[in-house]
Amino acid sequence: MQRPLWKTLWYNFLHVSCRLAAVVLFRIRVRGREHLPAGGPLLVCCNHQSHFDPVLVGLALDRRLNFLARETLFDFAPFRWLIQSLDAIPIDRDGMGLAGIKETLRRLKRGEGVLIFPEGTRTADGQIAPLKPGFVALARRGKVSLLPMAIEGAYDAWPRRQTLPTAAPIAIEVGRAMTPDEIAALDDDELTAEVEARIRECHRRACRDAL
Repeated sequence: MQRPLWKTLWYNFLHVSCRLAAVVLFRIRVRGREHLPAGGPLLVCCNHQSHFDPVLVGLALDRRLNFLARETLFDFAPFRWLIQSLDAIPIDRDGMGLAGIKETLRRLKRGEGVLIFPEGTRTADGQIAPLKPGFVALARRGKVSLLPMAIEGAYDAWPRRQTLPTAAPIAIEVGRAMTPDEIAALDDDELTAEVEARIRECHRRACRDAL
């Protein structure tokens, strides 16, 4: 995807500045970056603990990611400018509508990376909820590598019932990527179960690092 130079420089600036801020404020630790595929279509699947999560995943990985944003987030002008400057993909209030799916697939087929939270919403208690299977069609049709990840500590920093965030240690664990061939060898239920198992294993490791 050909982006204006200012968008590339802006993303890179935010990537570096947010990484520095996260180290200072949250003592963030990231393990497993070596598992990140260097190129090709990539679907990043991560647990969802807080509003911080898209930023945390973005700063943890050394590849530009595309983010999904609910349509209602585009209603507030300053935030609309921010997420449009990052080429966020609008999705409808009930999940990912047809337009969101088509745009996500277009970006995957261009060899880009897309972040998705398969739980569908932020956790209510810090634990991982069963995954919704919507990511499976994207993984298959986009012929992607699928990268499991997990965050621990973001729930303590900003649980959904809390208005403002507080400082808390945050750890991120990046798992081994699944190849398109590995994905194709599993049926939909098996793939959902395998990705959930990998995210949960990443979370177990992140919990140890966050102590």
